[in-house]
This record gives sequence, structure tokens and C-alpha cells, in this order.
Amino acid sequence: MLPVQWVPVPVKINPRKLRGPWSGGYALDVHTLGSTFLGHNAFGHPEFATTRSPLGDLLYRLKNGGDQAVVPEITETVAAFLKGWGPQVDAIVPVPPSNTRRKHQPVIALAQALGQTIGVPVCEDCVTKVKSTAQLKDVFDFAKRSEILTGAFGVAAAKTSGKRLLLIDDLYRSGATVSTIAQLLLTAGAARAVYLLTLTQTRKLV
Repeated sequence: MLPVQWVPVPVKINPRKLRGPWSGGYALDVHTLGSTFLGHNAFGHPEFATTRSPLGDLLYRLKNGGDQAVVPEITETVAAFLKGWGPQVDAIVPVPPSNTRRKHQPVIALAQALGQTIGVPVCEDCVTKVKSTAQLKDVFDFAKRSEILTGAFGVAAAKTSGKRLLLIDDLYRSGATVSTIAQLLLTAGAARAVYLLTLTQTRKLV
């Protein structure tokens, strides 16, 4: 008897429209559904029990646990959504990673897997980080975050000019990073159109 082959299927999502300098944009779901304070650990640090959306849980396992086995399931979820949404794109552009110390970069890995699934090339060097910036996780003001990101990215105009691009990221927080990159692709990169897709977004946008 032949072994049963596991076939990844899309997980349940709750897409949300995202407004910005793109032709259309979505976050596929929130990242967390809730968090309950449990108390402080032996070191005095607060501990929480966090409930995540199905997609948020897969992303957490990939980013925080390095679980590459979840990539096909995430990819099928994204591909199924794109089929229903229907943007016509010439290339997938992953947002450059903010944490370059990771052995495996989640957004790039997912972009590559998605590109193979839907038959669209991935352009990793269409956008690159050209300037170091301060950590944004504790900066909550959109204008301040945008100011920090000014001049932080470069674009390969020869590869983006006249193209319809799908900009992809893992988490939408304030939108400052993807807004900066999308605007750069449309101006300096002379892209024909930019569409945005993030896997998750924070429950409370900051």
C-alpha cells in the first residue's frame, strides 16, 4: 500500500483591505486574536497566553520556530486568495528583511514558494535596504516611522520600470515600511502598478 501523500490546503482567513499608495492591498488576517496576562516569571518579566489566527499561528511557527514545514500551507493559502482577487502581476517583490541575522528569511522563502506555485518570477533585488535604520517596533507614530525610513531603500529601476508588481510582507503594523517602498517603486522605479499583500496585520494598527 502506497503511503498517503500530504497535500497542503488553504487555511481559513479573514482578508482586510489596506489603504495606501498601491492599486490594491490586503492583509489576509489579523496576527493575534487575543492575549491574556498570566503573571511574571522568575526574572520579573510579564508572560502572556496568546491566541493567534490560523494563519498567524503558521507564521509564528515559521518566524519564531524556524518551522519550514508550514511554508506549503501558507503558500497554498496565499495562492488561493490571489486566484480569487485576480491582480495581474509581472513579478513578486518581497520586502527586504529587517532582521538579517535569521538563517532563513521568512518573507523571501514565502515569496519564492509562491512564485513557483503561481508561475510568477520573484525579484529579490528589485528593492534593497541601503541604509541602516533604528528599530521601529517601539516607534508607534506613522510620520516618525516614515521619517526614519527616508532614504533607507533603493530600487532597481531597470527591473521594475513598466512592471506590475506584487509587494509581499509578513506583518502589516502601521504601513510605514510598505508605503515607503510602494511609493519608491512607483516613482524612482517607474512601476506600472504596485499591489500589496501582507499575510497578517496587528489587531490595533499603530
